[in-house]
Amino acid sequence: MRAIIIANHGDADGGEVAQRFAQLGWSFETWNRERAPEWEPLPDDVGLVVPLGSDWSVYWDDVAPFVAAEAELLRVAHGRRVPIFGICFGGQMLAHALGGRVERADQPEIGWFSVDPNPEMTPFLAQNPPFHHNPWFQWRYDRFVPPIEATVLATGVQGTQAFLLDRSLGLQFHPEITPAIIERWSTGHGAAELARIGVDPEALAAATRSHAHVSAHAAHRVVDWFAEHVMPLR
Repeated sequence: MRAIIIANHGDADGGEVAQRFAQLGWSFETWNRERAPEWEPLPDDVGLVVPLGSDWSVYWDDVAPFVAAEAELLRVAHGRRVPIFGICFGGQMLAHALGGRVERADQPEIGWFSVDPNPEMTPFLAQNPPFHHNPWFQWRYDRFVPPIEATVLATGVQGTQAFLLDRSLGLQFHPEITPAIIERWSTGHGAAELARIGVDPEALAAATRSHAHVSAHAAHRVVDWFAEHVMPLR
């Protein structure tokens, strides 16, 4: 089964999410955001789109052509009811493309933070509930406001953390995270980011290693829930 990961050049690791989808039979190819204006139309045989995170912001002027091209592809996929699993910037792109908005968060969130299931969604989430109160990894400066028609599945201290609209799921956190991803993000430009907001990269890596097993299991649970309860929607 053919699937697409949308990612920036050099940062296309879908981690635990891509691994679990692959175990369920999906075969991924990567579409590079820096080439988005050159993308072909969405092929008819694509059955899943997974836009990953990014160090961009949706509202930056210098990436506007790339954002516009990705938003159009997401609108086409959503209109065809191709399942979309949007992660962090990918979730923000999904909100932006489908009529919501993206704005600067009150403060940066980098590290492990609580995500709380929406209690009003308990009957729906009771079908193999994907979100628990265990921490989820965040690395972000922005937040999304979902489209008005969307269902809020989970929240955090700065607003919505997960929303669902038909077969399109937007997540503000990073279920895909692995220790290797954190080590890569914490070097170079990432190291400067962490220093600027006072986050110790060694402590962040240690916390990630300690959470890795639980986080991987939780990520697989979210993918399984999506595959079982969202992708088959008619």
